Amino acid sequence: MSAAPYVDRAVQCQLSAHDKGEHFGLLTDACAYGTALWLRWHGTDEAGLVVLPDCAVAAPVPDGDGCCLFADHAKRHTWEDTLEEVSCTR
Repeated sequence: MSAAPYVDRAVQCQLSAHDKGEHFGLLTDACAYGTALWLRWHGTDEAGLVVLPDCAVAAPVPDGDGCCLFADHAKRHTWEDTLEEVSCTR
């Protein structure tokens, strides 16, 4: 949960659990190929929209899942977390 309750009702941060720094919630991946529309917020600051390129890193196993976040994101890739913590469809 963030300190901005209006954001929590609309979207949740997709990054691995963290208390500080920016938060990012996926709004749609129906943008130009290789990009997605994200909601970005920090603490109680206002949220803003940003189009970010997709993360191109895949799990280091044969046919590994791709990361569902954006390029150069902080913390772990989505395939490093359990499905309960981070999901591409949240």
